[in-house]
Amino acid sequence: MSEEINENDKIILAFHLMWDSFPGSARLINSRHIIIASNKTAEENGFTEGVICARVGSPELHKGCMANHTLKTRTAQTDRKLDDRIRGWLPLEGYDDLFVHFTLPIPKKINE
Repeated sequence: MSEEINENDKIILAFHLMWDSFPGSARLINSRHIIIASNKTAEENGFTEGVICARVGSPELHKGCMANHTLKTRTAQTDRKLDDRIRGWLPLEGYDDLFVHFTLPIPKKINE
């Protein structure tokens, strides 16, 4: 008997394959802003499955969110709200109601 993997499970599996080793926080989010999956770094910061992303941390952290713009235009967006990190929103090809949101800390420059 073979187990059939549904489409939702395939997307979550693909997310984890791509983002679990990412050196920042990554979340798979739907158009209702509910977190579908997150990597370990995101989970450690409170971004867990089933949570509305904007309810994690202070409201100030979510100002300038480009999620809706990403879903509407189907184009990736990035910003640098804080000096020490980059945020990004990536639409998923073929899934109009899903996107990946990541935050990447910018390491200090190494003097050579």
